[in-house]
Amino acid sequence: MPSSSTAFASIRNIRNAVLIALATIGVAQAGTITIESWRVDDKALWENVIIPAFEQKNPGIQVKFAPTAPTEYDSSLTARLTGGTAGDLIACRPFDVSLSLYNKGHLENLNGKPGMENFPASSKVAWQTDDGKETFCMPVASVIHGFLYNQKIFKELNIQPPKTEAEFFKILDTIKANGKYTPLALGTNDQWESSQIVFTSIGPNYWKGEEGRKALISGKAKFTDPQFVSAFEYEAKLGKYLSKGASSQTYGDSQNLFALGKAAIYPTGSWDIAYFDANKKGFDMGVFAPPVPKAGDKCYISDHNDIGMGVNTKSKNKADAYKFLAWVGSQEFADIYTNKVTGFFSLSNHLITVKDPIAKQMIDWRKSCASTIRLNAQILNRGTPSMENELWNVNAQVLNGKLAPKDAAAKIQTGFAKWYKPQQN
Repeated sequence: MPSSSTAFASIRNIRNAVLIALATIGVAQAGTITIESWRVDDKALWENVIIPAFEQKNPGIQVKFAPTAPTEYDSSLTARLTGGTAGDLIACRPFDVSLSLYNKGHLENLNGKPGMENFPASSKVAWQTDDGKETFCMPVASVIHGFLYNQKIFKELNIQPPKTEAEFFKILDTIKANGKYTPLALGTNDQWESSQIVFTSIGPNYWKGEEGRKALISGKAKFTDPQFVSAFEYEAKLGKYLSKGASSQTYGDSQNLFALGKAAIYPTGSWDIAYFDANKKGFDMGVFAPPVPKAGDKCYISDHNDIGMGVNTKSKNKADAYKFLAWVGSQEFADIYTNKVTGFFSLSNHLITVKDPIAKQMIDWRKSCASTIRLNAQILNRGTPSMENELWNVNAQVLNGKLAPKDAAAKIQTGFAKWYKPQQN
């Protein structure tokens, strides 16, 4: 039988061993962070390119990318955040969805955090409180809208990319008169493209981008004003250049129509570049910015803040989460993300050499055109009827020739004024 001193020594050794084991487990946990995201399409890029680049410079920190299907992301993320089971880093939707998470205490305040200094004020607006005083997600990337075109068809018909509205309709008439190709690969079955790709792309040249958007928020402008009606009128004229079955044509149908070389022009969001790089058949693409109303007019582009990244307030490893976030604000990340996730453009001030030729042309528009975000993205979607849903429906009807431009503007304005006080004067 061992002596009492030996027994105590054994107990002490066991206790120390347990403490060491617990400490080791703690270190292992402290070195792991999880990223929540809806970007399931990018999973391989995160796991094989982005995360390894960070881990190489930050040995001891392991990063897990755990995306959720886009249609399920918002609800499932909220449930996990509420239940305390969400990841350490949160991919942030722009504006109200993430603002709601912040207001509920799920996202950290990022004011003054390392990396934030590399983003201009315009990049942060999608992830700030309405007064702009608190920022809760670091900007990551935006998407830009424009028009892809089939260079082979343009050469065959001896036409050039347009710069003005008049030039645009002239080449559309030329394509239509030829009869071999659909002028515009665009359908209205899914509705969202008519609003988020077409209206939000051509409209800023009429309402002068941020000037017009902010005028709606302040109540100084209405949708029934000429600059907004003009955008609907432009859209209505585009309707006659769609396929005969455009009302039943889906987004996927439009992609196929253009990829197979059966359509000359494709109204686009930059996220489509990667799809066509992989799927187009036998032709080179070009791209042009939304044509301005007349020669000499200042140009505006929809350069929409799309994705940011925040820190979960209940993260068990905030120290490493902030290290990753600081890296997201770096030149290295901006370069990787812009060139590997083609069509998503860094929102930072870093100078990036964009390698994809179409993506490079689109990001270069920032040098000559003023950037703006989607018209209704900030504040204007908070009431009933939902302006987002209304714009989908109204713009699809305008393209289909079922709703006159003035009536479209009146419908949006009436719904807007029902709940938004600055519009009730």
